[in-house]
Amino acid sequence: MEARLREKLEALTLDHEHLAETMATPEVAMNPNVYRKHAQKYAELSDLVNAFVRYKHEEEGLGEAQRMLHDENDADLLDLVREEHDRLKISLEKREEELRLLLVPKDPNDEKNTIIEIRAGTGGEEAALFAANLFRMYSRFSEIRGWKIKVMNSNVTGLGGFKEISFQVTGESVYSLMKWEGGVHRVQRVPNTETQGRIHTSAVTVAVLPEAEEVEIAIDPNELQIDVYRSSGPGGQSVNTTDSAVRITHKPTGLVVMCQDEKSQHKNKAQALRVLRARLLAAKIQEEASVRAEERRSQVRTGDRSEKIRTYNFPENRVTDHRIQLSLYKMKEILEGDLIDLLDALNVADRAARLAE
Repeated sequence: MEARLREKLEALTLDHEHLAETMATPEVAMNPNVYRKHAQKYAELSDLVNAFVRYKHEEEGLGEAQRMLHDENDADLLDLVREEHDRLKISLEKREEELRLLLVPKDPNDEKNTIIEIRAGTGGEEAALFAANLFRMYSRFSEIRGWKIKVMNSNVTGLGGFKEISFQVTGESVYSLMKWEGGVHRVQRVPNTETQGRIHTSAVTVAVLPEAEEVEIAIDPNELQIDVYRSSGPGGQSVNTTDSAVRITHKPTGLVVMCQDEKSQHKNKAQALRVLRARLLAAKIQEEASVRAEERRSQVRTGDRSEKIRTYNFPENRVTDHRIQLSLYKMKEILEGDLIDLLDALNVADRAARLAE
């Protein structure tokens, strides 16, 4: 391992130890906000420090094996030592690569809760039905992860699909995984309404927005146009009887947010403002981040089939992620929420790309 890398790892190990000591002091332990901040940093460093401890342990083992190869005369024992020496040498190379990946800075939004927007694109009713499939997929995945989902706005079609649906996902490290879902999802299958068995191709757009705190995105009330109207579709007694639905227009940007799934106007307004802050934060990320400046723009385009990140092929039971050229032949399981193999592969590819920069 090169000296500069080792020095950095040793310094971060000391930081990790110092954080543990600081968190144990009364002034920090009694302040929930400060303690939470320290605990988050401590947790971020723990994986790196633990990996470095394992590296140093194997490094000591390799050094001992090298000494034995130099000093030992027993032929049988030498064979065993050579095997251990070769194993440790390969293992240390892998551990050093792991450490380099762990040193790549995390996305500052990774721990945030997330707002997801799904919209039917090319394909009409079939696209709307697939939008419902994706919503179910994310709901099942969230259930597996122990996350909670809250629908904020939806537009249901006659066959039970969604022209659009937006929902909030809360839980641990939601954005770190869900951010890879942003983009155009293409589906290839034979619709129920197809009488000749022909495969149709449809597209659905998914936008993934890290949820913004009020302190991150300040909204001037004077820059908002707020309209209320009667909600439509399923929703109970308040549907079509009270002006509970809310539409907010942000005048400086032209962004429009609508929420109608809550029964009260006050709650719909709060939901709409939450979505608006998330969209404004996404726009801010575009402007400030050099590498990820195109993130939001690449997520939501026109819904055209050519602008795809993933294809779901029903006849082949195949899901292909075109960003990393990965195909998995377990589409049914994926649509039931088994997304982790895809998302882990995307995380690894992203870290490797950023490490190479």
